[in-house]
Amino acid sequence: MFSILPRETGFFNFFDDASNILVRCAEAYADLVKDYSRRDEYIAKIRQYEHECDFIVHKTLEKLDTTFITPFDREDIQSLMKAMDDVIDEIDAASKRLTLYQIREPSVWLIKQTDILVRSTQLVANAVKRLRNLRKPNGLHDDLVEIHRLENVGDENNHSAVADLYANTTDAILAMKWKEIYDLTERAIDCCEDIANTIEAIVLKNT
Repeated sequence: MFSILPRETGFFNFFDDASNILVRCAEAYADLVKDYSRRDEYIAKIRQYEHECDFIVHKTLEKLDTTFITPFDREDIQSLMKAMDDVIDEIDAASKRLTLYQIREPSVWLIKQTDILVRSTQLVANAVKRLRNLRKPNGLHDDLVEIHRLENVGDENNHSAVADLYANTTDAILAMKWKEIYDLTERAIDCCEDIANTIEAIVLKNT
C-alpha cells in the first residue's frame, strides 16, 4: 500500500558507512598477516575501525528509536548492523591474539582465510549498497550466492587448517592458540554469511 508518510532513508548512509569500515578492517587484517613486521600498526587500525563501527551502530539504534517509518523492518535493521559489527569484533579478537599469544609468523592457512574474508566483505559492501533500490537490485542475487560459496570455502579451509595443525604440531599449547585464531577468523567469515541471510530476508519482505 502506498503511504503518504515517506520512509526515512538516512539509514542507508549508516549501512554504507558500516560496510565500508567492514572492508577496510578485513583489508587491514589481510595486510597484517602479509606484512607481519608491522603488525602493531595494523592491529591499531583494526581497533580504530572497531570503535568507528560501534559508533555507527549506536547512531543507527538511536535513529531507530526516533523514526516512525523505517525503510525495512526494525529487527532487520538491527540484525544487519549487529552482523556487520560482529564481523569486526571477530577480526579484532583474532588480530589481538597474534601478539597476545606471541605468534612468530602467520601460517599459509591464515593468509588464505584472510583473503576469503576480504572478498566476502567486499561482496557484503556491494550487496548493502544495492539495498537502496530493491526494485532494480542488479547483481544482488549473485553477490549473495558468492558470499554463501565463500563461507563454505572458509569452512573447508578451517577444517583443513586444524587437521594440519594437529598432524604437524607437537606443542599442544601452541596448537590451542592457533586453533582459536583460526576459529575466530572463520567466525568472521560466518558473520558475512549472516549478513547475506539478513539481506535475503529484507529482499523477500520488500519485493
